[in-house]
This record gives sequence, C-alpha cells and structure tokens, in this order.
Amino acid sequence: MRGPDAAARVGRMIEVRELTKRYGGTAALDGLSFEVRPGTVTGFLGPNGSGKSTCMRVLLGLAAADSGAALVNGRRYRELERPLHEVGALLDASAGHGDRTARDHLRCLARTHGIGDRRVTGLLERVGLAGVARRRIGGFSLGMRQRLGIAAALLGDPGVLLLDEPVNGLDPDGIRWIRELMRALAAEGRTVLVSSHLMGEMALTADRLVVVGRGRLIADTSVAELERRFRRGVLVRTPRAAELAAALAEAGATVSTEDGGIAVHGSTAEEIGELAAARGIPLYEVATRSASLEEAYMELTADSVAHRAEEVAR
Repeated sequence: MRGPDAAARVGRMIEVRELTKRYGGTAALDGLSFEVRPGTVTGFLGPNGSGKSTCMRVLLGLAAADSGAALVNGRRYRELERPLHEVGALLDASAGHGDRTARDHLRCLARTHGIGDRRVTGLLERVGLAGVARRRIGGFSLGMRQRLGIAAALLGDPGVLLLDEPVNGLDPDGIRWIRELMRALAAEGRTVLVSSHLMGEMALTADRLVVVGRGRLIADTSVAELERRFRRGVLVRTPRAAELAAALAEAGATVSTEDGGIAVHGSTAEEIGELAAARGIPLYEVATRSASLEEAYMELTADSVAHRAEEVAR
C-alpha cells in the first residue's frame, strides 16, 4: 500500500516549541513544548480543555498560534508543498459531505494531490469499507465514518499521522484493528500521534505519552516509566509474616498488613527475596504492584481537570 517514494517520507517528526494560544482571557496553550519521534505510537493525553485539540489544529494550520511554532518535518503546515503526502490527519469523523459516497469522498481528496483511483480502492478495502464504497456518507454509522476518516488520513501515504480519538464509535473488533494498524504504521518508521481518553487502550497501543493540562506539558515519558513512577510497592505472602515484617522494617522499609499478606514500600522484590532467603523465611508470593495507566493519569492530571463531578460513594 505504500507509494514508490514512501521510504523518503518515514523518519519525520513533529515539533511543538513554546506554543501559546489564547481565546479571550483563557490560555488554551501556555508555552507548550514537546517532540514526537518516528517509529513509535505517542499517546496525546489530557482532560477536556487541556489544549490537545487546539494543539492539533495549530499543527494542521487550522488555527494560528499567538507565539511559538508547531512544525511537521521541520516546517509549518502551510509551507508543505504536498501536505497529504507528508501529514495524514483525522480530527472530525463527521467532516465528510453527507451526500457523497465513500468512494467519491476519497476520490475528491485524491485528485487534489494527483493520487489515482487504485489507491482509493485499496484503502477502502484496507479499512473494511469496500462493500459500502458506493453508499452515501450521510447513512454511515460513527464507526464507519471513523474508518473512512482513517482512509482519508492514509490517502497520501504520509510519514506523519495525527489521529484524534480514532476509536470512537468502533466495536471491539474495530478497536483492535485500529490498534494494530497504528502499531504497524509506527513499525514502518512513521510518526504517529494519537489523542484518546481511553487509558486502557493507550496502555495497549502507545509506546510514549505526552500528557498536557491547562495548555502546559505535565509529562513526556514512556508508558513503562510512568507506571514505574507510580509504583504501589510490593505485596508479599509468607507464613512468617510478622518475622519478615520486622526484618524489613529494621532494614528501613515501610510495612503494613494488606489482603492477607504484607505491603512493602521502600524495598524492591529482589531485596525482599534476598532478605527472606538469608533468614530462611519461605515466600509464597512476591508481587510488585504498579498503578494502572488510568490511575497514574488521574494522579498526574488531578490539578488540571476543569469540571469534576462529585465522587460516587464506594
């Protein structure tokens, strides 16, 4: 599915430098800076109103920044000679004209860049819409519109992809498909930036995370690093819990009783195992516990949520 000069389009990157954008008295972007490098799927996370959509719109030339720069392949979007061949984007799945068929929608976009009908036909097959290619978009479900939007993003075989909530409206099979597609595109050396509120899906899809809140960068890290940062300690089960707890406390760890075992903070699983072995204490279970991506995200963005509902009683 890749064009003859596709190799020249991989290895590109996204650069956001001190980006600032205000709407009246509200700062949608406040000195935001980050990079998205090729070969990885980067999750773009943040609460509603955090600036994600504004940042993507500035990257695509749909909004003007007050200051700073948003670059794709080292240039602003308006400076790209053949933008569809460099950047593919899905921001709004409902953007297609409802009276056009899926095929005609893609053909209209393709003709702006001299892309042939063979590419259109191939993409309709790739996204699972070949059977409805001659149906009008107005009768499509949200999931079908998402698939069509992804086809449009891939039309020019770009090296950079910006996808805003691409799994909205997709069934479980569709969600798995887009996950595997994004990872395959990144494996080809492309740069993939995907915005999502589904933390479980990002944990399965993303390699790196850019987390923003109130227009500012909160974290730029890998999924594994973030989960390690919010590690919940080590759960240990042993028939000699009191003896092990006393030994761990003597070694400087913090120990408490939990779930029929002991929860240990300040000591690694390896250190616990070595201490227990030295004292001949049998261990039935030693489990390092990390926060889920959702839990880590909630802690990171706790001060950036604009609208918080009353917590449900547990």
